Amino acid sequence: MGHRPELPPHLAMRSFTRSEGARGGLTISRMRAKDLYVPSREIRVPLGAQQSYRDRVRPYTELGVENYISHTSAAILHGIPMPYVHEQARSVHLTRPAGTMIPRRKGVTGHKRALSPEECTLVDGIPVTTPARTLLDLSAILTLGELVAAADHLICEHDRDFEAPKIAIVTAAGLRAYIASKRFIRGLGNAQAAMELMRVGVDSPPETRLRLLLQRAGLPEFTTNHRIPGAPGERTVFPDLACEEFRVCGEYEGEVHLTPEKQLFDRNRDMRTAARGWLQVKVFKKDMQRGDAWVAGMFREALREHGWNPG
Repeated sequence: MGHRPELPPHLAMRSFTRSEGARGGLTISRMRAKDLYVPSREIRVPLGAQQSYRDRVRPYTELGVENYISHTSAAILHGIPMPYVHEQARSVHLTRPAGTMIPRRKGVTGHKRALSPEECTLVDGIPVTTPARTLLDLSAILTLGELVAAADHLICEHDRDFEAPKIAIVTAAGLRAYIASKRFIRGLGNAQAAMELMRVGVDSPPETRLRLLLQRAGLPEFTTNHRIPGAPGERTVFPDLACEEFRVCGEYEGEVHLTPEKQLFDRNRDMRTAARGWLQVKVFKKDMQRGDAWVAGMFREALREHGWNPG
């Protein structure tokens, strides 16, 4: 049995095209070896390669045709939160310009779109639809609640005294204007509805879900990015959700709150919140799993304690 040549270091741990392999000195027979997996024609993946998602999808844009990573695949590259089922999908979404052939190959979900130059960008050198265009494409795939969570992520910005300022990926005004400029696109109604429901200052999809379920329950409005100031020299409190009229606020306590440092921070936050006359409702994952009615009931009870009388 002949000795199998080692792969060049720059190809040994990531996906590559046959053209890349040839430029790296690999023969046709070497690229047919059993230590290389073929997810789609012209693409090779070293078995056992622990590569990033970026490295996995990059070769699909280097096959001699103008291809853009799009839809859920673009969302992953942009860091847009999506349900687990979409984050784990193996198929790569590729979009080609109008007037070309839809990509048809194993492991690819193909699309054809009339994209303007402003709807395309590069992520680490990979051609990808922009965050705004990606959200529009997601509107035909995600539920309204999931789409609102994605939009909340894109427009999130805040300036808090305990962390670095958060800059929006796309401004709320810019995203609304972009969606408003579109016509006759599948899922556009979903995107338009998401523009009405998205809010600035939301840090996670569970916070979006919490806000939307309180709204559906018919409770008084809870706003995001609210500030509860203290006396001069005291830190401001920034609750996830706040109802100023009845001085009731809500906090979603995810896994990030389990570290000793965060628990100490939260304890001090809770003390400042109570001292300023606010009633705080803390919601955990287990609460969310018990259903919307359970969580809404927690807030309903707190609101009534602070004077809300729905009649």
